[in-house]
Amino acid sequence: MSKNKRVFVFDDNADILELCTIILEDAGYDINTSSTSNNIEAQVMAYMPDIIFMDNWLPDVGGIDATRALKANVDLKNIPVIYFSANNDVKALADQAGADGYLSKPFDIGALEAIIDKHLVI
Repeated sequence: MSKNKRVFVFDDNADILELCTIILEDAGYDINTSSTSNNIEAQVMAYMPDIIFMDNWLPDVGGIDATRALKANVDLKNIPVIYFSANNDVKALADQAGADGYLSKPFDIGALEAIIDKHLVI
């Protein structure tokens, strides 16, 4: 079997991180999580995921600035970033950040898997 696809989830809510870990590991993905976007580029470089989920409300460096930093980095800009928020206007925030897509919270498992399938070539 080929190497599992890697997912990195950034969210300040421990329950969301745990839920995503359970769902994605069960679906066969390798997952890494972080509750902060501090040193975002170093965190992502250390793991080199196939896709990133980025919450809007992260301590210190928010999701918009974190996404922009990733998209400005020549080594990281091609990793799909999915904006991930309970904000009513998550699509506008995703557009503002330069994300590749968005997923509204709360989400169902099918929607999470569908957006991964859409953005990953498996």
